Amino acid sequence: MLRAETTRRHWATAVSQALLLAALVTGVPATASSQSPPETDVLEPFTVAYSVEWKGITAGVSTLTLIRLGGDDYRYDSTTVARGLARLLVADPVKQTSTFELVAGEVRPQQFRGIDEKERQTALDFNWQRNRVTGTARGNNVDLELKPSTQDPMSLQIAAMRQLQRGDLPTQIWMIDGNEIKDYEQRRHGSERIKTAIGELDTVVYDSKRPDGSRITRTWHAPSLGYLPVMAQRIRNGNVEVTMRIRDLQRAATTAAK
Repeated sequence: MLRAETTRRHWATAVSQALLLAALVTGVPATASSQSPPETDVLEPFTVAYSVEWKGITAGVSTLTLIRLGGDDYRYDSTTVARGLARLLVADPVKQTSTFELVAGEVRPQQFRGIDEKERQTALDFNWQRNRVTGTARGNNVDLELKPSTQDPMSLQIAAMRQLQRGDLPTQIWMIDGNEIKDYEQRRHGSERIKTAIGELDTVVYDSKRPDGSRITRTWHAPSLGYLPVMAQRIRNGNVEVTMRIRDLQRAATTAAK
């Protein structure tokens, strides 16, 4: 019984980590060109699906949907559903939601909701006038001063994609991770043409990691799709732990009431 519970928790952690990877590697195509004035920028609503593998084993499918709430406000939803053996051990979908706005063309998170690998609720609210983020995460109260352009796990790559479109991706970024605000380094790894479920695509490849960290998130962005990630891997000490590959992309004029 103890062994079964340990195995169940192992897969729960695997799916949760895959979900976090989905949040970190999936972004939003913009309808405006990179040369458009920031105040005219509009993000195109879409739904994208990725297959998820954990150390070569089918783990699930992540589906992400961007909804325009009106004006410059958006909601970005992520749902990961276990497949194969993981489905027998982790029955419930893993969900995260980020609400954010565009301010002078920059992504500014407002709320983040989700669960962690131990099934604890995360609820974070950003107050940019007070320059603080408050709420609960990992069973602890959160009250932190925001670093410049701090992102949540879902809004992070949206911001990064827009920066890639403008050609000004910063080498250092800040993201709230549970009850901490952490810095990450970003650098270009190279370029590669890869085969995907939606066709063969030219990509640029970027790595993201903590300073002096051993875990790398490597992302293949397709410039022809507005730098949408089409593949990603989480690599630790040279070993691939999680792989995500695009399965489907649908764009739609999705707008919802707040």
